Amino acid sequence: QVQLVESGGGLVQAGDSLRLSCAASVSTFTRRSMAWFRQAPGKEREFVGRIAWNSGNTYYADSVKGRFTISRDNAKNTVYLQMNSLKPEDTAVYRCAASPPFRIPGNIPDEYNYWGQGTQVTVSS
Repeated sequence: QVQLVESGGGLVQAGDSLRLSCAASVSTFTRRSMAWFRQAPGKEREFVGRIAWNSGNTYYADSVKGRFTISRDNAKNTVYLQMNSLKPEDTAVYRCAASPPFRIPGNIPDEYNYWGQGTQVTVSS
């Protein structure tokens, strides 16, 4: 069983930065690719980015490319989402997700089998 707990959300102004964390309670963390998704009220869940388990290769949605950065600290079983130049349209609940071991998924939610509860990010204009 994998438990994921996000933290770091909050209310910020447009142009500000925020860093989200996702702590994983699993011994196989280093073998799992990790991703961030977000969902705004009334909208579909949206892929934000993914970091591969083996190479640390990252992959981002066009909407956040150049502004958001995913990183991981395997010693702490934690993945981060650094968000810069935030915009009101980034307002959403952000959730981290873990893939099955040794997979490098893309942007499809069904490719991930564990999810955190989410943390709210609100960006005011």
